[in-house]
Formats: sequence, structure tokens, C-alpha cells
Amino acid sequence: MIKTVKKLNNGLKGEITIPADKSISHRAIMFSSIAEGNCTISNFSNGADCRSTLNLFKKLGVEINYIDEKTVYIKSTGRLNPINGNVFDCGNSGTTMRLVSGILSGQNFDSVLIGDTSLSKRPMKRIIEPLSLMGAKIESTDNHAPLKICGQRLHGMEYFSKLSSAQVKSSVLLAGLNAEGKTIYSEIYPSRNHTEIMLKYLGADIISDDKGVIITPSTLISKDINIVGDISSAAFFIAAGLITKGSSFIIKNVGLNQTRTGILDVVKRMGADIELLNVRKEAGEDVGDIKVQYTENLKSCEISGKDIPRLIDELPIIAVLASQAEGQTIVKNAEDLRNKESDRITSLVNELKKIGIHIEETPDGFIVEGKHSIKGGAELNSCHDHRLAMSFYVSGLISEKEIGIDGFEWTKISFPEFEEIMSELTD
Repeated sequence: MIKTVKKLNNGLKGEITIPADKSISHRAIMFSSIAEGNCTISNFSNGADCRSTLNLFKKLGVEINYIDEKTVYIKSTGRLNPINGNVFDCGNSGTTMRLVSGILSGQNFDSVLIGDTSLSKRPMKRIIEPLSLMGAKIESTDNHAPLKICGQRLHGMEYFSKLSSAQVKSSVLLAGLNAEGKTIYSEIYPSRNHTEIMLKYLGADIISDDKGVIITPSTLISKDINIVGDISSAAFFIAAGLITKGSSFIIKNVGLNQTRTGILDVVKRMGADIELLNVRKEAGEDVGDIKVQYTENLKSCEISGKDIPRLIDELPIIAVLASQAEGQTIVKNAEDLRNKESDRITSLVNELKKIGIHIEETPDGFIVEGKHSIKGGAELNSCHDHRLAMSFYVSGLISEKEIGIDGFEWTKISFPEFEEIMSELTD
């Protein structure tokens, strides 16, 4: 599907509520499924990736029912009992495959995890290696899906990861939840900590700080979970508001977990006119509202090192934002962008150049020269990547000529409400 986007002349105005955080939605289903008792999950994400997790745990024998499209009821004994075979489809969701591998490695049954063509190309060595050190037996095709997991008794370990990845960390911690002895995990820079927060909320014996995490085998007890809004989804609206003249609006119910707010830190360094309102906590997570206003004099900055794990998914939209900032914005240490749904560095650079954005590829990131007008007048390829598609859409709001986005339907994987919510600010 080709989506056409035209320049917006009147700015974005109003108030919107952002959809549920996908990272937390995945974990709410997984952790409640291996906890004892009944619970209600409110504001659950209805993106395709999170539905893949929900359907997978149904096939693992967990009683899961929708109350409405955003509310899920789970009844669990804390034990998994597969029904209708042992092959489990993760769809396009890397989060599902990597985290579930940690859970399934310590079960008393064998399983096979499969995914779509895109997911089958994504690297799985990052979780196979540490799980194997805990005694897991996982067969793969050159470290890619499908993953054949032979359930084993696992043992705890001490592990240091050179890759700052919440998915790797979570996979190891979930294996440690059902292993003998303590599991100690540390990484080069702290990655997002939704797993640690939710496991603690559900009663796990877990200790975490900036130095790492220690988990001891524990029994989880079900509790109701209200999921906060997804800051990664909010990032597209934040960027759109900052660069579209006349914009002023509020984004409600946004998760403000400090391991995820790198986007807010960066836009503040760029001089953005944003304000946090009504800050509070939900199920251990910080949450609040964000007021966004058009900012004419954005300035460039460098994004690298410990910034990267806190905004890795937001880098494509930051590239669009940087095109409207004075000076040279440099992104470094982001080589893991090449292992996403597409090679996000090459794909992003190639497509943004088509519409006149001054951007150059580097081995571990990109460099954007601002401030230049976006010419538009081209058709961009989403490369089957939802975050690229939405970033291109935002660029179209200020392009001199309209743009087309081929494969815009991929946004439905993570953010099916994207256009509907954008229209709330343009009506």
C-alpha cells in the first residue's frame, strides 16, 4: 500500500492519549502467564507483535480472554502445558522470540519457535549464547530461527553482556527465574528495565541497580496491571509537533521510565519546548503527560554511548527531527540498528536522501546536516519497517511537495492507531 502525505499548514493541536507500551504489554502477558492466580491487564497494546505473544501463551495452555480490545483477563496455575503441538509462532516479534526462549529453556517439554520471513533473518546468537551457558539446549539455523529448544534443568550464572539489550537481559533473567542458584547479569550500559520492575511487582526475588541485576528462583503471584503509554510511539508525535509550525498539544499517559526517556533528554539538549505534567506511578512504572510546542530554533547535538540503549528505536525519527536543527547532528555507537526489521541505517539514509534531507551513513550511525527544507516529491520504501514508515510520514508533514510511502501498512505491526491519532491533532 502506498500512503500519500502532504504538507500540514495549520499545525498539530489538541490532546491525545498514546497507545499502550508494547514492551510492557509483552511482559504483562508473559509474566502473568507464569505467575500463580488471576489478573486483569488494562490498556493492553493491540499491535500485531503483542497479539503474537498473547496467542503463543494461549497455545502454551494459559487461559487468556479479551474483556474488550484493550483489556485482557488471565487465569494461570503458573505452569505451562502446551496444547495442539509444540511449534509456536512469534510472527514478526523479536521480543516474543527472545524472551520466550528464556522461559521455555527451563521447562520440562521441548518446543520450536518460528517466525515470519523478517524475524527469521534477525540474529538470535545474542540469546542462544548466554542461555547455553546456563545449560539450555537450543538448535538453530546459523543462529537464526527456527529455534528448537530442548527443555532442561538450568543453573544460574554470572554473565556480562557487551551488548546493551533489554531483550537479552530479559531472556537470561526469565531463565534465571526457573534455574538453580542465583543469576547475576550486567551489561556495558544499562538497558531498559521493564522486566526488573514487573518481576519485582509480581513478587520475584530480584535486586537491580546501575551495576546489574541479581535474580533468585521465585514464584510469581498475579496482580492486576495497568499498562502505561508507549514513549516510543509518542516520539513520532513529539518530533512532529516540534518541527510543524503552529503546533501545540498534550500527549496523555506516557511512560517515563528513565531507561526509555532518552528521546526526551535529546530533544531538551536540542532546545525543544516540551513540559512534563501530572507525573505519577502505575504498577511501578513512572508515567505522565507531555506538552509539546513547535520550536523554531532547534540545535544539533551528538548522540552516542549510554544514550543509545535509551532511544535505539527512536533514532529514525530523530534523523527527521535533526534535519530541522541548526548544525550537524551525529549519531554514533548505534550499529545494532542494522539488526532491526531492516538495516535501519542504510535504509533510513537512502530513503531520506530522496526527499532532500542531508544525511550520510557511517559504520555505526549517521550524520545529519541541518537546517534545510525537506523537498519531498518522491516515493519512499518502508523496507517492511514500521518505524521507518512512521518517520517518513512525519517528514511529509513539512515537505514542500507530497511524498509517497510504499508499504505503509507495516505500521499496523506496532502502531495500528497511528493515523487515527494523528488525525485527532489535525481535525
